Amino acid sequence: MQKLLASRLLAALVAPLALTAFAGQADAQSRIKDIAAVEGVRANQLVGYGLVVGLAGTGDSLRNCPFTRQSLEGMTERLGVNIRGSNANSKNMAAIMVTAELPPFATPGSRIDVSVSSMCDAKSLLGGTLLVTSLQGADGQVYAVAQGSIQTGAVSASGASGSSVSRGVPTAGRIASGATVERETGFQFANLNEARLTLRNPDFTTAQRVAAAINQTYPGSALAENGTVIALRPPPQLGMAGFISRVENLPVAVDAPAKVIIDEVNGVIVMGEAVRVSTVAIAQGNLTVSVQENPQVSQPAPFSQGQTAVVPGSTVTVEEERGREMRIVGGSESLSTLVNGLNALGVSPRDMISILQAVKAAGALQAEIEVM
Repeated sequence: MQKLLASRLLAALVAPLALTAFAGQADAQSRIKDIAAVEGVRANQLVGYGLVVGLAGTGDSLRNCPFTRQSLEGMTERLGVNIRGSNANSKNMAAIMVTAELPPFATPGSRIDVSVSSMCDAKSLLGGTLLVTSLQGADGQVYAVAQGSIQTGAVSASGASGSSVSRGVPTAGRIASGATVERETGFQFANLNEARLTLRNPDFTTAQRVAAAINQTYPGSALAENGTVIALRPPPQLGMAGFISRVENLPVAVDAPAKVIIDEVNGVIVMGEAVRVSTVAIAQGNLTVSVQENPQVSQPAPFSQGQTAVVPGSTVTVEEERGREMRIVGGSESLSTLVNGLNALGVSPRDMISILQAVKAAGALQAEIEVM
């Protein structure tokens, strides 16, 4: 009876600990769809050249932009108007480049957003309308056609004296749902017998964990080829699209190498969870050198032949911060312990950057330093 009560008491104590550990692991897990992409399922870049009309005198000057004039002449000729040889100098139009991204599996008739950017000396595209512009892919085929009113989200004003005020970039803008898809990419995803997942952050451990998580639910369906690619083969009863939809929602614990990211310009330090520092002693002090210029005027005596001259005078002072003790940092088992030890030094982020680089040089920082 006593053994039974003891075993029940032990189970009651261990159960909360097990649930806490399981919850900690669950919190650290990510879905496969958030850490990997399916090979071939991607957007395609489109580009086109067009004309924007309806600008309030802020467009290209036709004398300085010959391609704008040529485009205007070609467009009007197609509409039955011949303006070649005329002295047109309108500033209500501009030549622009149009860019867009064709989403994967986009079908004819669907709408996509486009971005427009001025090519010549237009001052603003605010209020302009993009005329029909074909958007081509890298293979030279037309995949979409764009047209619509441009929204720049910028403010620009100028005066006759040359003064101007600008906020944002008025020579670039967007057209929401401004292009209609005319052609599919032809990627037949449903006919694939095998798909490949590519990790966004390559890591051998994470790749093996992804394959193990998939095989645990669908045995023999995944194989980690390297630290980036996991090959998938769907079970016979599932199609490729249905199999991917189930696989991408499986949770996986992501692993990453120990790395310290340093942005010296802005004084930013980012450390990964796996960063550790071996026991090391650190002392830090500041040396300040000040140079003050005090020029003096040398005045010659009355009725002398001398000249008034400026004599330079400099005062140099050197101040060294004292009283900081050497502190022992390291031997940490967690990132929080390491951060607390570094914060105990009481230094600024820029000084912390120098300390971390010195600790790395001493071989005590068990992480890779990447300087942005």
